[in-house]
Amino acid sequence: QVRLVESGGGSVQAGGSLRLSCAASASTSGLIRMGWFKGREWVACLVISNGEPFYFGSVEGRFTISQDNAKRTLYLQMDNLKPTDSGMYYCAAGRTYSCASSPLRLARLTGLGTKWYTVWGQGTQVTVSL
Repeated sequence: QVRLVESGGGSVQAGGSLRLSCAASASTSGLIRMGWFKGREWVACLVISNGEPFYFGSVEGRFTISQDNAKRTLYLQMDNLKPTDSGMYYCAAGRTYSCASSPLRLARLTGLGTKWYTVWGQGTQVTVSL
């Protein structure tokens, strides 16, 4: 089974930027989407086949999720960071349903996005200070 390893977390002042990376240990074939979570809060989702991004909550316009298929790596560019962005960030992968599908839209509304992801990284800490 593919393993995910995050990196890039750290401490930054408000208004600063960080770029998180999530490297997959093997091919992501069989996976449909990748996502970033802050704790259990779903931050962003990306459709692997076409790179289509989705953003949730207050990160829209400040964060950018992307992938480099050749490097088997998922990224989260975080700009204009706020203290409320602080937390442990996890990348995850899912095998069923695309980001905009009905089950996942419902999961996002009910705060149950984590149940739709089956592969998780160990997390990387982000701390934003005033």
